This record gives sequence, C-alpha cells and structure tokens, in this order.
Amino acid sequence: MEENKPARPSSYLALAIISTILCCLPTGIVSIIYATKVNSAYEDGRYDEANKASKNAKLWGLIGVGIAALGWIIYLIFGAAMFATALSNA
Repeated sequence: MEENKPARPSSYLALAIISTILCCLPTGIVSIIYATKVNSAYEDGRYDEANKASKNAKLWGLIGVGIAALGWIIYLIFGAAMFATALSNA
C-alpha cells in the first residue's frame, strides 16, 4: 500500500546561507539549523515537523536579510551625512 505523502516543503537553505554570509551570523546559523531539519523530518514521515522547520528556516533567513539591509541603510545614511559635512566645511 502506497502512502500519500504531502509535497516536500522548501528547506530555504540558500536563503539561510545568504543571510549568514551577508551579515547576521546568529540568525543565519539558526536558519541553517532549521533548513537542515526539513529533509530529515520529511523522510521520517514527520510532515508537520518538516513544515514547521521550513517556516522557521524562512523566518530566520528573512530576519537575517532584513537586519543586513537595515545595517546597509544606516551605513549609507551616515556615510552621506559625513560626506555632506565634509563638503560644507571645505
């Protein structure tokens, strides 16, 4: 008898790696840990756990990317302010 398996959820491993490399190592590592749990939980037949791990991997990956984007925005704002100050003092 063949079991009806739901579709395998995405592991979001690429997003986890990108968020780790961009800036936010702690959130990236958490995302990678959840991403690696997706496939093993799915293969063991724990479909709800695989879906939960997938959602957590996505969430932590997006948090990491968001923190990196916020950091770059702040960096650019301060850089522009320093540049404007240097021009006005010249």
